[in-house]
Amino acid sequence: MKVMQLEDLKKKTRISGYGIAKFDIHAIDDEGVIVNPKPIAAAMRELFKRHLVGEITTRRAAIALPSYRTFSRSIQLPKLNDSELHDAVALEVEQYIPIPMQDLYLDYTVTARSATNIELFVVAVPKKIVDSYLVLAKALGLDVVLVEPAMASCARLFAKDSQSDVPAVIIDFGSLTADISIFNKHILATGTVAAGGLVFTQAISKSLRITVEEAGDIKTKYGLDVSKVQKEVRKALDPSLQKMVTEIRRVLRYYDERYAGKNPIGQVIMLGGGSNMPGLGNYLTDELKMPVRTQNHPWASFEHEGVRPPAEADRLMFATVAGLSLLDPEEVFRP
Repeated sequence: MKVMQLEDLKKKTRISGYGIAKFDIHAIDDEGVIVNPKPIAAAMRELFKRHLVGEITTRRAAIALPSYRTFSRSIQLPKLNDSELHDAVALEVEQYIPIPMQDLYLDYTVTARSATNIELFVVAVPKKIVDSYLVLAKALGLDVVLVEPAMASCARLFAKDSQSDVPAVIIDFGSLTADISIFNKHILATGTVAAGGLVFTQAISKSLRITVEEAGDIKTKYGLDVSKVQKEVRKALDPSLQKMVTEIRRVLRYYDERYAGKNPIGQVIMLGGGSNMPGLGNYLTDELKMPVRTQNHPWASFEHEGVRPPAEADRLMFATVAGLSLLDPEEVFRP
């Protein structure tokens, strides 16, 4: 669980505080529901009391959910007025989500309009997942103003990038999955594959018959770069990496077919803790025949005077929470 607060200072953004807390993974069940909030709440209280770097001065909170726990889709509907739109979106969503509408929270963003059609990006989340996070927030005394998929937070951070005007594939590496999205002013397409940092570590551990700790060291230090174990590491990671490449190509095909070659994708952006593995960018560049780079971490993008940054290897893992902290209050509190 990560936390960060940003503040505006004369057209500059400053990191005022951040932290990370670890908790027992069994506090969350296989469906993504927090079934035991007590250990998570205890870990967060300990973080705020003893381990926070800088300061957090608000109890208003925006929360990101793992994107693979959400359902998202770009849809096109005939032009409708606002009063008709929600019901039309709900009818459309019922066709592709295997969960009854009464068990979902549903929201959408209009991404394009024409004389006859309207295009939207729709997100739905099981209520039991969101509600379990709200129970945790209440236990911590937090006032939740927004809940969104992590990919939306990452897109908000990327939108601040100097090259965000070039349509991009964004890959957010979590511990268990890589969330893939197409960004062209808005998120337009998404995909998820089991190719996160922990998945890589466990694959190396199993293939090389070494401990998870040793595998983590090899992944962080050498990764896919030239080393004595490069061949073995490449063999261990190739199944996960090829699944990711296949999913990226699928999302790219969808985008090309949907938008008929308009505004072609020009770059691939990696972020999240798993993106710092040496050689990963070169691997994807060779496979996709497209420039791949790592998104600037918050400490490279924002002021942080007086706030000690984390270790270099850990900075990219704060991309999602930084994107959350960039939330414009008008997005939430507008009439």
